Amino acid sequence: MLNECTLGHFAFGKRRRKLAYVLMFRIMTYTTARPIVVIGLLGTTLDLGKHPDRWQNWRPSVSICRQQDLIVRRFELLHSKREQSLAEIVKKDMESVSPETEVLLHRMEFSDAWDFEQVYEKLFTFARAYKFDTDAEDYLVHITTGTHVAQICLFLLTESRHLPGKLLQSSPDRDRRGEGLIKIIDLDLSKYDRIASRFRQEQQEGASFLKGGIETRNPAFNRLIDQIEKVASSTRDPLLLMGPTGAGKSRLARRIFELKKARHAVAGPFVEVNCATLRGDGAMSALFGHVKGAFTGAMSDRPGLLRSANQGVLFLDEVGELGLDEQAMLLRAIEEKVFLPLGSDREVQSNFQLIVGTNRDLLQSVREGRFREDLLARINLWMFHLPGLADRTEDIEPNLTYELEQFEQKTGTRLSFNKEAKAKFLAFGLSPEAQWRGNFRDLNAAVVRMGTLAAGGRIGIDVVDEEARRLSSLWSDSRMDSNDELSLLLSPAQLMQFDLFDRVQLAEVVSICRRSRSLSEAGRSLFNISRGRKGTTNDADRLRKYLNRFGLTWDHLRSQR
Repeated sequence: MLNECTLGHFAFGKRRRKLAYVLMFRIMTYTTARPIVVIGLLGTTLDLGKHPDRWQNWRPSVSICRQQDLIVRRFELLHSKREQSLAEIVKKDMESVSPETEVLLHRMEFSDAWDFEQVYEKLFTFARAYKFDTDAEDYLVHITTGTHVAQICLFLLTESRHLPGKLLQSSPDRDRRGEGLIKIIDLDLSKYDRIASRFRQEQQEGASFLKGGIETRNPAFNRLIDQIEKVASSTRDPLLLMGPTGAGKSRLARRIFELKKARHAVAGPFVEVNCATLRGDGAMSALFGHVKGAFTGAMSDRPGLLRSANQGVLFLDEVGELGLDEQAMLLRAIEEKVFLPLGSDREVQSNFQLIVGTNRDLLQSVREGRFREDLLARINLWMFHLPGLADRTEDIEPNLTYELEQFEQKTGTRLSFNKEAKAKFLAFGLSPEAQWRGNFRDLNAAVVRMGTLAAGGRIGIDVVDEEARRLSSLWSDSRMDSNDELSLLLSPAQLMQFDLFDRVQLAEVVSICRRSRSLSEAGRSLFNISRGRKGTTNDADRLRKYLNRFGLTWDHLRSQR
């Protein structure tokens, strides 16, 4: 219980009755609530209290222990050696107004309290050494006292969870005589509805930006883009974009850069190169630069693409085409941010984020000795596989709308379908006949051709029919030989057991299966005539039994697509 000396620290009359209520509240909650521990710096000015009238002034550290609805079990008070006397007075005053509070003094020396690096290092060392018990105690970090630099450092350490608690801010009453006010701030922003809603909105806007504003409908692709948005916004580690040619790797890489640029995550340029165009000494020079006289024809210094991408993003498309020497130098540039230009004995630095794209199976390239395993391990931290258009046919219609808008922007001619023509083009695009081997490049080329041939910018059925024949012919001409098709599925010994007739027939069946979205759809395409002559039809079962004759399954065909 508080004695008369303690009561004298407060105003008389109503204040004494108020104190009695506070005591009862504390007695009721002392043994039930989780202990609260406050960590704070001694306020050399605000906490000053060497005179008897100090109780007439608001003092932030002491005021925390005078709060009615806050019971502090322990107060960790940080101070310097020259503030020892003041710290002991403040400790005594805090314990006198709150006997249940244990005040522990910690000496912390700052030669310059406004030196950010020094202050952060000292507070960080304290946080690392302190034995936090978050299962048994709640922690509050007082940020009202100390220099502005110290307050910022406490904020950063709390945000990073090195100080695993909430922020505690105190402020005086209007007359600066009472216990003042306190406010607890939880830095878990997801708990604040408006902030969390704003974050969700920003994430949605970022994902939409990465998709070029195209409202894609494929669930798997949308989840992929959401994940890329989160990763791209929070890391500078390499990103690996895999997928077939024309799946949009290059466009996505540029949009990742633009998103990071808009969020001030990078300051430098976007540098792009197709590694398939780099060969020999030209590859080394293009990537890493050279000095004058490095080789015949090197008439002047060349910075190289890696150096040009400093503080920005370097996109290496078709990275699987790089030679082994270039791969070794690239690995060092990624890990150490330094490399040697050709002909130079002086290293140069470049701090860039790397995005790589490939349509190759890099793991298979490693097995074949054409790609370095250590480089793959370094760039494979974040790997995203972009599906081809044939694997996300739900997105043909929204991408068709996008391509029409792009045609109008480039040519100044408004382009549209009539209702029947659009329905027919979409039906063709969704059918097993549409292979979309070139992915979005095929779709873009189709729109450009139809737009060029359409009278008055209106695409009719005749134009759609002609384009469908052109695409079908294109895909038919590029279809692999039947032996090549089957060699991906069956061994040479197995193929030798089949007649040529069976091999040709099987190759066509496999081709149709790979273009179809389901076993039933493939069955309907293969048995659309004989179906009408059967009493009961199960196209999927007929196709399954046919594939079983050759030791093949639907899942196997899809996995080898």
